[in-house]
Amino acid sequence: MKKLFTLIILAVVVAGQVQAQNKIGYISINEIIAVMPEAKKADTLLNQYRDALISSANDKQVTLEADITKFNKDSATYSTAVKEVKRKELQQKYQELSGEEQRIQEELQKKQEELAAPIQKKALDAVQAVAKENGYTYVLPKEAILVGPPADDIAPLVKKKLGIK
Repeated sequence: MKKLFTLIILAVVVAGQVQAQNKIGYISINEIIAVMPEAKKADTLLNQYRDALISSANDKQVTLEADITKFNKDSATYSTAVKEVKRKELQQKYQELSGEEQRIQEELQKKQEELAAPIQKKALDAVQAVAKENGYTYVLPKEAILVGPPADDIAPLVKKKLGIK
């Protein structure tokens, strides 16, 4: 019985020492990404891409309106078969244009993911490097912590690693 009690005490002491060796940090990765120069450049590129997509959609709208005006003006001179073909063409162009907003949103989402992936990877690589260099066992997202043990904000270390002032 005495041996069992000694083993339990020893296990508690060892577990306490192992737990004491865990170093915990936290970071808001979104805050880091927001101040990275690459993120600002990506935002600029995304805005330019959005403007180009909107300009293209506006050009399609203007073309469709011109085609409708021309059809209405010249339809009296068309045969019934030509009118039917032209109407179908105009309806098809209208349907394509009505789906343009959704297509633009999808294209923007795809472009944003394409631009964000290398930036996120760079930020996560910096977090991992800082954690390893400074002996952090765990690094948690700041936004997810409601209650937890004492921890360090490693954002300044990560910013330094990335060369951000």
